[in-house]
Amino acid sequence: MGTQQRNPKPNSHYQLNPNWTQLQQKLKLHGSRPSQKSSNGAEPQTPKTILGKRKERPDAEPDASQRNILIPTNTDSSLTDAVAIDCEMVGVGSEGNKSALGRVTLVNKWGNVIYDEYVRPVEWVVDFRTEISGIRPRDLKKAKDFQTVQRQVAELIKGRLLVGHALRNDLKALLLSHPKVDMRDTSECELFLKEERRRVALRHLAAEFLGVKIQNGEHCPVEDARAAMLLYQRNRKQWEKNIKDQIRMRQKQKKRKQKKKPKRRDASDVNHAATAS
Repeated sequence: MGTQQRNPKPNSHYQLNPNWTQLQQKLKLHGSRPSQKSSNGAEPQTPKTILGKRKERPDAEPDASQRNILIPTNTDSSLTDAVAIDCEMVGVGSEGNKSALGRVTLVNKWGNVIYDEYVRPVEWVVDFRTEISGIRPRDLKKAKDFQTVQRQVAELIKGRLLVGHALRNDLKALLLSHPKVDMRDTSECELFLKEERRRVALRHLAAEFLGVKIQNGEHCPVEDARAAMLLYQRNRKQWEKNIKDQIRMRQKQKKRKQKKKPKRRDASDVNHAATAS
């Protein structure tokens, strides 16, 4: 008869992990400590938790509504199919009331600067118009001559959409021309015109349609060019549709005029009719 195997008697007490025992002792120590006031009557500071302090979150990114939307979101300064231009003028002539180019800026479709140069006018500058232009005498000491800037700007805008506000003034200062079909002028766009087709200043358009303030004091051509480009980009789809509709309408009107126009009789027919009579 084999020996019966007895089940081992379970231990009445399990040995706890030393770390858990130490943690229990610390919890009891902090929990049983009576609330005492310091000698100056102030409540004692709450002891720091044993489990550690929650890590501080990094500062939250600024609210998108507070971010300046005129600041480009990338650093791509390549030459794009659309560029925006803005010029600042200085006063020349005997009384300084004649405008001459003092600075010209071009930005690409993302608002990054692709050209920004001060210009030394051919005539003597009488009024720098600093309160508006932001141009000072020191800015023109090493400025490029007018012919150089004119040639460089002409090369940059050739074959591209030219965006700006009152473009005729900028092109006149540069003594340049540009195909009207490739011009996108925020001062003439129907989307921005008021009652009786009244034109609106760029600063008002920026405030109304972009929610940003510009031209507070000295003008910044970079900022103005970016505002014009952003106005175009945000309304590009409808803007381009309106242009296509206008072209289509003009073509229809032209065809109608051609149909209504009476045909001219050839001189030979007239002579033949006179002979026959």
